Amino acid sequence: MSGMGEQEKTGIFRVGARQLRDVREALRYVYDALAERGYNPVDQIVGYLVSGDPTYITSYKDARTLIRQIDRDRLLEELVRCYVQVAFGGTTAGSR
Repeated sequence: MSGMGEQEKTGIFRVGARQLRDVREALRYVYDALAERGYNPVDQIVGYLVSGDPTYITSYKDARTLIRQIDRDRLLEELVRCYVQVAFGGTTAGSR
């Protein structure tokens, strides 16, 4: 047991870390964080989606933590949905 004169290390718990509200918002946030750090955001996000390795995403501004809150299949679904909407116009079947 530690004596009275010894100091204990204090653990840090961050309240208010960026919370996921929307997949599109999260992708935009991660994209911007990657761009700000000088990465090619498309290449890095594709690397993450293909490999599942979160180190493709910068930890800057908690982007890595944020993207890991979303299932990769859900990210792919949203990316395809957005692409189809832009490429072919209108909404896609089964839009949420």
